[in-house]
Amino acid sequence: MKETNRILGSYTSNKEGPLLFVTAAVHGNEPSGVHALKRIFKVLNAEKPLIHGTLVGVVGNVPALQKEVRFIDEDLNRTWTKENLQQEDKSSNEKQQMFEIIETLQQFSAAHEQRYFIDCHTTSSSSLPYISAQDVGKNDAFAHRFPIHVIRGFSDIVDGTIDGYLSKQGITGFTVEAGQHESRDSEAYHEGVIWIALQEACGLDFDTLEDIPPAVLKTRNGTPPQKTFKIIHRFGLQEEDSFEMQPGFENFQPIQKEENLATLNGTQINSVWDAYIFMPLYQSQGNDGFFVVEEAD
Repeated sequence: MKETNRILGSYTSNKEGPLLFVTAAVHGNEPSGVHALKRIFKVLNAEKPLIHGTLVGVVGNVPALQKEVRFIDEDLNRTWTKENLQQEDKSSNEKQQMFEIIETLQQFSAAHEQRYFIDCHTTSSSSLPYISAQDVGKNDAFAHRFPIHVIRGFSDIVDGTIDGYLSKQGITGFTVEAGQHESRDSEAYHEGVIWIALQEACGLDFDTLEDIPPAVLKTRNGTPPQKTFKIIHRFGLQEEDSFEMQPGFENFQPIQKEENLATLNGTQINSVWDAYIFMPLYQSQGNDGFFVVEEAD
């Protein structure tokens, strides 16, 4: 993609209400959310439905998106640490991107007492769409107003994520992982979730549009009934590690004890859980080999 602008668009009816701040392409090889936002702004600007508050769509990692790579120097979804923020460290492309996103957020936040966020991502392997919500504030309750699976605990065990940072700022929201990177379904699920967020956070009435967006119907009707999961293990990687996931694993696929999951530096990694696999790594970049999750109440 040749997207060069940080702000993809904004929309308001000039009615008092919350800020809905949507980030896309925090990883540059995940353009799905960018495409979804562009379609949404096209409809909003053409039909001008009433909303309360303001929708803002933002590109996370502009240079990485232009080059269609996950990142330039380091993972932007790991840079949001207390140390980096306090020291105002801008020593890498991703740290510079981080502070530019914060500046953009501050630019729009002043006029809104209540704020929501959605961070759009996709996965390297085939996957059902799901929400990853840090269990702080009203995040969990907000996440369960959407008709897809919910994962708790990702940002609680992985430091430096953008949703962890935004949650600590008192902003209510979550990450939505819409499916595999190149899947057209991923774009539809991102679009559907953002439309539903406009309804839930900003009072959009779909009946005021010419048609209910097909992506909304797909998100509501095209996925299994919502389940809630919690992360019980992260299999982390070091930069020098040689890691290869066994082929064929998908998110939420059941795994059994002793099942061969991956190879790390020539050693076979077997499951010690009767649970579910989550985010198996099938790309060259990344420091999370896989996660293990179980159903939660």
